[in-house]
Amino acid sequence: MLIDGHNDLAWAMRQLHNYDFDALDLSQNAPAFHTDLRRLRKGGVTGQFWSVYAPSTLTGSQAAVVTVEQIMFVRAFIERFPEDLVFATCADDVINAHQSGRIASLIGVEGGHCIDESLVILEMLYALGARYMTLTHNHNTSWADSATDERKLGGLNSFGKQVVQTMNRLGMLVDLSHVSEEVMIDALSITNAPAIFSHSSARALVDVPRNVPDDVLSLLAKNGGVCMVAFVSDFVSAEFAQWSRDKDKKDQGVPPTVTVENVADHIEHIREVAGIDHVGIGADFDGAPDMPVGLNDVSTYPWLMDTLTNRGWSLPELEQLGSGNILRVLRDAEEVAEKK
Repeated sequence: MLIDGHNDLAWAMRQLHNYDFDALDLSQNAPAFHTDLRRLRKGGVTGQFWSVYAPSTLTGSQAAVVTVEQIMFVRAFIERFPEDLVFATCADDVINAHQSGRIASLIGVEGGHCIDESLVILEMLYALGARYMTLTHNHNTSWADSATDERKLGGLNSFGKQVVQTMNRLGMLVDLSHVSEEVMIDALSITNAPAIFSHSSARALVDVPRNVPDDVLSLLAKNGGVCMVAFVSDFVSAEFAQWSRDKDKKDQGVPPTVTVENVADHIEHIREVAGIDHVGIGADFDGAPDMPVGLNDVSTYPWLMDTLTNRGWSLPELEQLGSGNILRVLRDAEEVAEKK
């Protein structure tokens, strides 16, 4: 089984086709996107967290509306292709989907700005099917600092802590991709359930704010969580990240080549620091323009698995990476919620 932690097809559909299913056939080849059903099948994907996203430049109420629009698009997508997709909200749903030969479709909210500082809206998103929320996107909220914005709070404020506690009560995974290091540490100290990074890589290998430092990976292991490795070239190649920083200043010519080996390096680093129980896959397809050569769409996961096999990974270890770890985290969060 392979469960990917983050795919931005819903936002891509809004941007390019205003959610119009008749504009292209997502069951076949959709060349403008990284994702369609044919390629998901070819890639062996058995579960997908579909990201629902609103730009963090929107005001809270606008962001909430756009996020609900995204959720309804994902649910309509699932209903349009019932032989391929099935709505999933828990670990058992994922297993049952796999047994029925369909792709379990979960929902993850990308950015805490979309709750408009309202725990009621957070609960509403859960009721609509969202099973994780990234605490920030690229800009700070009033209650949490982003990795890519100026530090304001130095972590979570009291409302931010309430958000985490409410997510624990609901059984909604706390996603720490996009947040500042201080928020990562605060959230991991507060949450009673395992947390995730839905699409981040290792900062020790590529020093960009969106990646996870080793000290946080160690805390994540103690928390029982999982870091789902992103394929984004800026996150997995230091040379590419430097090229990206420089390209706005002058013409940099051809970008450095990024390959599957770069992604494998991050997976192995996180395994080394946090342990085999705490690493997964969250490619970020349709959410970033630059992906490694050969890992250019959702059909390409087998190449990564073959690369890791050639590095000595066993089949049980690949199962943990591909699905076992995130399924355990889902179950653990469900158990915490049941006890609340």
